[in-house]
Formats: sequence, C-alpha cells, structure tokens
Amino acid sequence: MSPSFTSLGVPAIFADVLASQGIESAFPIQEATLPTTLNGGDVLGRGQTGSGKTLAFSLPVVARLAANPKPRKARFPRALIMAPTRELATQIAKVVEPLAKAVDLRVAVVFGGVSQVRQEKDLNAGVDILIACPGRLEDLLKQRVADLSRVEISVLDEADHMADLGFLPVVKRILDQAPRGIQHMLFSATLDNGVDKLVQRYLENPTVHSVDSSSASVNTMEHHVFLVSNDDKKELVRTLASGSGRRIMFMRTKHHAKKMAVWLSKCGIPTVDLHGNLSQNARDRNLAAFSAGDARVLVATDVAARGVHVDGVELVVHIDPPAEHKAYLHRSGRTARAGSDGTVVTVVTPDQQSDVKSLLKAAGIKVPMVKVTPNAQIVSDVVGERAEPVAYVAPQLRSTASVRKDTLSDSDAAGGRGRRRGGRGTAKSAGGEAPRNRDENRGERRTESRGGNGAAGRGGERRTENRTENRGEGRGYAAAGGRGGERRNDGRGASAPRGGERRTDNRSDRRVDVRQDDRDVARRSPVPNRGSAAARNNSGQRQGSGAGSRPRGGNTIAEALGASKVEAATGAGRGRGPRRASAPASNGRNF
Repeated sequence: MSPSFTSLGVPAIFADVLASQGIESAFPIQEATLPTTLNGGDVLGRGQTGSGKTLAFSLPVVARLAANPKPRKARFPRALIMAPTRELATQIAKVVEPLAKAVDLRVAVVFGGVSQVRQEKDLNAGVDILIACPGRLEDLLKQRVADLSRVEISVLDEADHMADLGFLPVVKRILDQAPRGIQHMLFSATLDNGVDKLVQRYLENPTVHSVDSSSASVNTMEHHVFLVSNDDKKELVRTLASGSGRRIMFMRTKHHAKKMAVWLSKCGIPTVDLHGNLSQNARDRNLAAFSAGDARVLVATDVAARGVHVDGVELVVHIDPPAEHKAYLHRSGRTARAGSDGTVVTVVTPDQQSDVKSLLKAAGIKVPMVKVTPNAQIVSDVVGERAEPVAYVAPQLRSTASVRKDTLSDSDAAGGRGRRRGGRGTAKSAGGEAPRNRDENRGERRTESRGGNGAAGRGGERRTENRTENRGEGRGYAAAGGRGGERRNDGRGASAPRGGERRTDNRSDRRVDVRQDDRDVARRSPVPNRGSAAARNNSGQRQGSGAGSRPRGGNTIAEALGASKVEAATGAGRGRGPRRASAPASNGRNF
C-alpha cells in the first residue's frame, strides 16, 4: 500500500488540498523523492511520462517557500520551474496553483506565442513561483523584466525533451544567472543527449531516483500494431475514432492533422486539432473542448506528445508512426497515466513495416503485427462501445474586430511592430502637426469636388476643394499625401511636405515657400556624393510640365515613388523628362 503524503513529511495543509482533489496516497516517484527534496537536497528523478513527476517537485517547492516566508519583490521570483513547451508549463501551473493558494504564494507563467504585456505585469506585481519556457524567459531576462538573483529553488522538468528541442544552451545561460548553492531538481524520462552534462554542472551530490524503466510498460498499456492497405487506412482511422471514450490520434504534419480533424468532424465524430500552426488561444480552446468532453477526439502532432494530461484517455492511435522510439513512448504516455489502463494502436501500411519493426524494438515493445480491415473483429474489440454520430456544424466566420483582438493578444512582439494601438483614424486638423510614420493612424480619404481624386497619404487626411487644384496635381507633382500629416490644397496646386500641414493662398507664397522647403528637405536627406555632377544635375531636374511641375530641390514624394508611378496614379501623360541643370527652375506659368 502506498504511503500517505503526511508520512513522507508533506505539511498537513498541502495533504488536505490533495485530498480535496481525490489524491490521498503517493505514487512511487513521489515516495522516492519527497523525503530528500523536502529537506533541501538536490534530486535527479527519472520516471516514465505520467508517473507523477509534476507533483513530486511541486510539493517541495511550495512547502519550502511557505516555511520561510519573505516579502515579494517586483521582478524577483523565489522559485523557478522550467518546462520545454507551453502546454506543459500550463499543466504544471494547474498543479502548483492550488497548493500555492493555500499558503498565499503567487504563481506566474511565461511562455512565447502570446503578448508579454500581461506577463510583465505579473512579474512587476511580485511573484513567488515562476513557471517558464526557456525562450521567453531569456527574452525577459535580457529586457530586465525578470531577475533570478533571489531564486532559492530551481526545477527543470522534461530535461530530455529540452535537449531534443535544442534548448540546453538557453537553459545553461538561464541557470548561470541563478545564485550558486541553491536547491536544484531535475526530472527526465531519459538521461541521454546532453542531460547528464546539466546534472554534472548544476546538481551537487544529487540523490538519484529511477523508479520506472525507460521503455513503455506493457503491463499498463495494451499495444496493437495494425497492418492495413493504403486504400483502407482512412476508413480504419474513422472506425478507431468512432468509440464513445476520449482518444488522441497523432499525425506527423500540421497540415494533415488539421485536415483529418475536419474530415472526422464531417463524419459525425466531434474532433479538434492541436498543432503548431494554431495560436495559443486556439490551442487552449481546443484542449478545453477535449477535456470537457465537447470533442471526443484530439488529432495532434508531437506538440501534444508531452504536457497534455487529460483524464480518461482510453486510446492513443499513431496514424503516422513516429520517427524515433522516444516519441513513441511519449505519445503513448497520454493514456495509461497514473496507474490506469489504456490502449495504444499503431497503424502501419506495407511500405512502413520495416521502419516500425525497428521502432518497436528500440522502444522495448514486443507485439505481433496483425493484418486487418476496417471491419475486423480485433478492431471492433479495441474500439469498444460506439457513439452516435453528431451533426457537423461548420465553423462560423469571426468578425474583423475579434480577429484583430486575437492577433494582438497572440503577437509575441506586442508593443512593437506587430501592435497598433490606435487603430484607424484621421490625422490632426489644421493648425496642428500630425505625428510622422505612425501606423496606427492611417487617415481618411475624402473628396469634396467634382474632379477630386487625390489619394490620402499614410497617417493623414487629404481634402480637395476645387477642380483647379486637382488639375494641377494631375500633371505630375507629388500626387501622394505626405506621411503622418494632413494635406490641404486651397489654391492652384499648393502642396504640403511630409509630417505636417501646409497651406498657400497666392502665387508669391508658393514660389518662395516651395523652394525654401525643398532646399531644407534636400539638406536633411542623405544624398551620396553631394558634390558630384550627377547630384548637382539631379537637384535641378524637373519632371512633367505645366501647373504640376516639380520645382528645383530633391527628395520629394514624386522622386521617392518614381515619376512613372506618380503619373500613373494621377493620370499625367505630358511629362517631358529631365532638363539640363542650367534650365530655369520655374516660371510664372507654374504658379
């Protein structure tokens, strides 16, 4: 009989929390590690997925912090738990939070793929236990949003998966920022692929507890390998998915996982998908639907091979056999968790027989390969009771506002280029200067005369008030509005530079102001080889003729867009090309 948590040294307050969840006795890995970890010793725990490792390190973390209470300090967590994936980090948080709440400890979770704004707020409010994925945590450390100099306990979960994903260099850089001599706990299903180097670098005289074999347990999982023809494979998958209980089906690619989920749903089997192409919000929604029973089948890639714990998963199906044996073990570990029973089926086509035999041998699985059809009796025995078909309901198109909201919340660079705070709006009215290069104010396009066709520039409003002005622009002078400002023309071709509003009411004003302004713009703009003849010639060129000709100067809107683009946008067709530098800059007809 398994011992109680209190007999292992767990405080009674935490044992009561676990009892309220229906957990009253410890699993083998918890029984082996808790006496050491509760006393502050370093532990290296190795156990099969689903063996209870999360609770084995959550209890000592919470118990040790509660025994030595300290005031919270913004950005300085006291305990760090690192996990390789978002799903696993979320799963750990669900285990830790009830325990922490019982002793008034605060928990925060940080991972990539979502806005870091809320994560920054959580850290600035003060955190006792930080659960993090290495990539996002390193970003926050570089930004000085988080600081590990007060960490007392560190935990590294699924260290072998960290190594598979290439996170070990990041993990080392993170742990190097924690104080020396703190308690380290490392849990992993295997100790290969560089995990042993982490143990040597950070753990001091660790107590090693290995309670399970590194291979899958045939005693708790019933394994089947079904050999089927390529033509019957899809129908066999539909039959395996038609049972009344929960089941997870694994595929190799994101595209095929999504396609299979839609097809099964149309067949009357409520199905959701889980893969890397989904936003974090969509992953959470689909996983919640599967956990709640709204969907009976979860079609996933290897992103769900670890960290996804759902009670009552009775069947795991490898639609596409995994590439290596460790992936087989972790996929299969979604069923038969915490001592319960489960079934694992691998679907094999004739061209895959050799690879699957090698895979199963490496995983320590010895089961025969059975040739089946979708209606075979052995398949029916695995499926068990079948559920009634459910009418398929196509997903509803979401409104633009909701899509925009999700895009902002999922943006990993919130507050940077990917985030526009103000949405669409008009620029400032006359008398004020609108901000320049602001993507959030794209401007409003308005035309108030019969011939008006001026295009609004980025971030500003353009208003055309008479035909004379529009005709002047149509001949090739700076038809596009300046970025970040409002352009209003009241006379014969008045134009505004970038970043502000400009109004001219007579010929003399324009002659003076345009020349002066263009010279100012030319001085501000970086022009290579200013002293060269080409640069001097460019400063005196004129494009087009008539009322829309560009006066002497450089770096105008027309020059930036190209003369041909401007003429195409404004209908100009009378441009004569560049003139010599010695030609007059303007004459009275142009004003």
